[in-house]
Amino acid sequence: MKTPILLCVLLFSQSWAFEFIIDGEWGSETSGPLDQYHHSGRYRRNILTSEEEEDFEAIKGNDITVKSYKVESRITSRFAHTTVKSSVVNSGSSAQSIGFNVQIPKRAFINNFTMNVNGITFVGSVKEKTVARNLYSQARARGKAAGIVRTNSQAMETFKTEVHVPPGSKVEFELHYQEMMQRKLGVYKHTLHLQPGRLVPLLQVDVYIFEPKGIKFVTASSTLGEQFSELTRITHTKEKAHIVFKPSLQQQRKCENCTDSAVDGVFTINYDVERESNAGELQVSDGHFVQFFAPSDLSPLSKNIVFVIDVSGSMWGLKMKQTVEAMKAILSDLLPDDSFSIIDFNHNVRCWSEDLVQASSIQVDEAKKYIQSIKPNGGTNINEALLRAVQMLVRASNQGLIDPSSVSMIILVSDGDPTVGEIKLSTIQKNVKRVMREEFSLFSLGIGFDVDFDFLERIAMDNRGVAQRIYANHDAAEQLKTFYSQVSSPLLKTITIHFPENTVSNVTQNRFDKFFSGSELIVAGKLQPSDLTSLQSFTTASAANMDLNIQIEADITELDSVLSTHQHSLTGFARQMWAYMTVNQLMAERSLASTSTKKRRITQRIVALAVEHQFVTPFTAMLVEGEDEGKAERLIADSPRDSKHGCCSATAPLSGPPSVQRLLYANPPWVQPTPTPTPKEASGVHESIIPGHITIVDSDPHFIIHLPKSKMDICFNIDSKPGHILNLISDPGTGVTVNGQLVGAKKMKNNKINTYFGTISIYSKTDGVQVIVGTNRIDLMEGKNNHSFSWGATAELALNRMRVTILKDEHVTVTIDGKISVMVLLHRVWKKHPVQVDFLGIYISNDNKYSTQVHGLIGQFAQEPKVKVFDMQEGTDPKKKVATMEVKGNKLAVTRGWQKDYRRDKKQGSDVYCWFIHNNGKGFIDGSYTSYILPQLDSFLTSL
Repeated sequence: MKTPILLCVLLFSQSWAFEFIIDGEWGSETSGPLDQYHHSGRYRRNILTSEEEEDFEAIKGNDITVKSYKVESRITSRFAHTTVKSSVVNSGSSAQSIGFNVQIPKRAFINNFTMNVNGITFVGSVKEKTVARNLYSQARARGKAAGIVRTNSQAMETFKTEVHVPPGSKVEFELHYQEMMQRKLGVYKHTLHLQPGRLVPLLQVDVYIFEPKGIKFVTASSTLGEQFSELTRITHTKEKAHIVFKPSLQQQRKCENCTDSAVDGVFTINYDVERESNAGELQVSDGHFVQFFAPSDLSPLSKNIVFVIDVSGSMWGLKMKQTVEAMKAILSDLLPDDSFSIIDFNHNVRCWSEDLVQASSIQVDEAKKYIQSIKPNGGTNINEALLRAVQMLVRASNQGLIDPSSVSMIILVSDGDPTVGEIKLSTIQKNVKRVMREEFSLFSLGIGFDVDFDFLERIAMDNRGVAQRIYANHDAAEQLKTFYSQVSSPLLKTITIHFPENTVSNVTQNRFDKFFSGSELIVAGKLQPSDLTSLQSFTTASAANMDLNIQIEADITELDSVLSTHQHSLTGFARQMWAYMTVNQLMAERSLASTSTKKRRITQRIVALAVEHQFVTPFTAMLVEGEDEGKAERLIADSPRDSKHGCCSATAPLSGPPSVQRLLYANPPWVQPTPTPTPKEASGVHESIIPGHITIVDSDPHFIIHLPKSKMDICFNIDSKPGHILNLISDPGTGVTVNGQLVGAKKMKNNKINTYFGTISIYSKTDGVQVIVGTNRIDLMEGKNNHSFSWGATAELALNRMRVTILKDEHVTVTIDGKISVMVLLHRVWKKHPVQVDFLGIYISNDNKYSTQVHGLIGQFAQEPKVKVFDMQEGTDPKKKVATMEVKGNKLAVTRGWQKDYRRDKKQGSDVYCWFIHNNGKGFIDGSYTSYILPQLDSFLTSL
């Protein structure tokens, strides 16, 4: 097959008529770039060579003056719109062709191109490819056509156009393209190829970033050379960043008196965004929504990996050397809890170990020796090698050797087509799909330019994985290691992001097999017409020994108001991002479609979206039209045969959202806000107004012990020191201990430092799970696993018998086996408050089921003591009566007063009337309060 090459525009000064030169062919009407087959069933594809990029020339022509070269990118919420403008003059004495070539990322969609030639403007619009072809053919028959095409290179595609103009002519080119930023290893990378082709009086690059939740960091780097390292300026505020690169004419020169430009290379922007919680970020704009999900602070899941390595003769030399180097580093990176094996194949298939083995240092060293000893030779039996890998995982699973919470994957490294055994690619794909289990994933790495990457991509997508091309050069080992790093730390599995019924439609892929550390899951869709002022989303997933449900919401109009005030933001970013994701996912879905009818139906959807949103895809072309003396002139912008824009690690059908049930478990009734007291209750007629029998510890810290049998509440304060850990509940019988660590106010008040609970720990020794609630975050620890969540989202987490419910910025409820329940209330204060600090309140049900061994400042009252109050008198304060209390054989002077229940109103609180015991509860609690000070947050109380 001929590879499409440059289509040239010939513009003559006398007639201003267009002529054309073309060598290449259009794709057939019924087939597309992903399914062109020979009669043998083998995929027809372009063979890429490493020399392709060396032929690139940004500006073609002699005696050409480039007046300006400007690149501007506007990135809003990870979606980038880039414009490349160049103004060129034919400063020679004769007519000549001027070429304008731009390298753009393979994942980008061209969405506009304009050209002005001596006052005639050509404006682009995207058409269905057959429509564009017919218009092109008509113009060609009249000798009035020209074309523009993108061709393939390693990581980029090249947009090329050429126009023939008379001397003195001025040509202005302007290319627009869009792409979605992909987060890899914790970074979004925006790449610009700066190749003005000449020294330029005005050369400027502007990159504007706007991220509503804030920018964590932003850096810029380039391959332009050391002389440019200090010329980039970055202005960075919380939400916005502006990167400017503007070298002067002299600074562009390769040397002091050189006429060649040194500006020829890659300019890269790296950044990441702030994430206030593990819930993700939901943005609503322009009638569309985008949900970003990139949790961190979670323990990685253990892995079961079978490495399947091609050792056929074609791998001889540098390829094998680089693969061995990469594999040794990858094996060293395995964790002790991981399991692995290695299969290497040529015409035969060999297993280093027939079964998965633990990644101990001894086994890893043995595997490295085995890898080092491989000598490539022979043919390529991909089919048998992959089937053996699947069988190995299936056997381990059947034997109960795979932890249900772990992830299992096959990583295939190959450089060629199958030549031995089953060689029909579609059959190999079916064979693997038939034996593969839903919980396994296949990742394909294609080394070199002659590999059938389309097959590797299809077989990976078909089995919940992704494919990546590895370029066979000096850094191939680094490319292999980088890819492994992206999948080496799975944090979640079985992730679903969905929305309440009848609120959204046209949702992109919302079910994901795995989430890897440093990456990001994105779901987009349209809003349904409604009266709602906010949109909710619900995320469910499984982490290491933990299931989680997360709920967040976003205001429907707020972001649009913000965007309208930012000059360089993309107001339609959500709409374009949704279309971009949908087109990419449809192309992935199309490549796996089993019949031509399904392919045709998907193609129609792709074309409709691409035309509506102006994307040049493998199924659409850009028609560039201009008017001169009433005559329409046309150019064609086409897309290459094997254009690869895939963005997705899975290929779930693009279906509507499932109906959403209530995800969060209902809190116990006593967690609900306290009702307003009646006048009788407020006057103290009733001894308690706390519903559901609750004991409270809040503020400084005030203990309110509810005694249900006596129908009264007893209060006391504990005045201890900041840093002290006080035991609240210690129950060796159930294995539960609840402790609180004190934090002090910022300064003294009345010669005293007030103390509050800044940290609460709920530890179940039986389950090996500890929940540590702080004012900034909530940590869940289980063995080697440590998961962290912020107060910034509503979530529910389940670890063994323990359930943790987080209500955004309000409270955390921890329930153990449905028998013991504790609520921790968050009190936020003004950050610049001169005295106060953030603190926590503790609310514990008296209905908790403890053992008879329970003790602690609160726990000891599970066995309610007998209390008698008598000799009630008026006190010095008429609102506070005094009395004598008889309890535990002690007679105590007590005062009638009130403390606060903050469940209903965290600012004012609701009054709780109680008898107050002085001197740190002395006589009411067993022993002295100092006996309840413990060394660690998970400590149990020793016998008093």
